[in-house]
Amino acid sequence: MRVKKHYKNLPHKTIERLSQYRRALLICHEKGKTHIFSHEIAQIQHITAVQVRRDLMLIGYSGTLRKGYDIEDLVEVISNIIDDKDGIKAAIIGMGNLGRAISKYVRGKRHKLDIVACFDSNPKKVGKLFKGIKCYSVESLEDEIQKQNIKLGILTVPAANAKETTQHLVNAGIRGILNYTPMPVNVPDSVYLEEYDMITTLEKVAFYIKINEEEEMLEKTSKKDTVVRRRTR
Repeated sequence: MRVKKHYKNLPHKTIERLSQYRRALLICHEKGKTHIFSHEIAQIQHITAVQVRRDLMLIGYSGTLRKGYDIEDLVEVISNIIDDKDGIKAAIIGMGNLGRAISKYVRGKRHKLDIVACFDSNPKKVGKLFKGIKCYSVESLEDEIQKQNIKLGILTVPAANAKETTQHLVNAGIRGILNYTPMPVNVPDSVYLEEYDMITTLEKVAFYIKINEEEEMLEKTSKKDTVVRRRTR
């Protein structure tokens, strides 16, 4: 499929936000809403209206002052940018708690992105169906990836197996990997890699909780000191 250079060069963060916009727009459309303004999208996504308008300008889309953006039309435009016209087949490698949770959450949510297989080293899981997805042995990973034309691998194996499993995915011709393990992996330029470390994200949130609480404590202490100084005058 020929990719328009204009869309190919979109910033990664813009692509992420476009996906988020589409989900928000679909929810609004299901509730009977036909048009929406940038400030409404911004409020849903907890960003600024300026950012929303900037993202939509990058894809060449504009609304009207009176009605805002046509929701159905904007969803179609975003879908044409993000989705592959023939769809993308994905597989989950590692059917532990996280792998099963992902299969439950993602399966059937996007008709252009379909999880068609999963893999595990546990013989008790091989051959079983997880939310309608057949589980194969990791030993057959490369053959099944090629046979089913799977292009996206979701990595949820133990950290110790991440690098070896990634190499098998690369050997099979995978085009993109979403790595949920805490182990960083290396891939060739022909493979797009996205790494998500849940522990790091949790620790980041915990850090900002700590900072906010420390600021609140300092503010309370400062107010108490001010009251004491006033009483002693």
